[in-house]
Amino acid sequence: MQCFNKETGNLGEKISENFLIESGYTILDKNFRCKIGEIDIIAKDGNYICFVEVKTRYGDLFGSPCESVTYSKQQKISKVAQMYIMKKRLFKFFFRFDVIEVILNKEDDSFSIKFIKNAFQT
Repeated sequence: MQCFNKETGNLGEKISENFLIESGYTILDKNFRCKIGEIDIIAKDGNYICFVEVKTRYGDLFGSPCESVTYSKQQKISKVAQMYIMKKRLFKFFFRFDVIEVILNKEDDSFSIKFIKNAFQT
């Protein structure tokens, strides 16, 4: 099951990356990790550095994917973002936290995307 979840997550991240590029974003980093945690995608949108959490599911039987970005998950993403900002010395930019939901269709290769800009603030 874990391998299947990882494959699903990787597919959702690739779909999200393509969506962001098609929307005019510049991808700065993917799967940035530090001892605190990980951020799926870091992208630049104009003067904003966007820290993007990607949630991928087959259907919404267990709720919408963005519901799994809990307060504690938001705090962890924020701390990882602070580490990234310091490491890359990105002090002259604005920052925001976005969430992308990817719903995959089991029947075919189709999917839907819900992009939530400025999904949370810390």
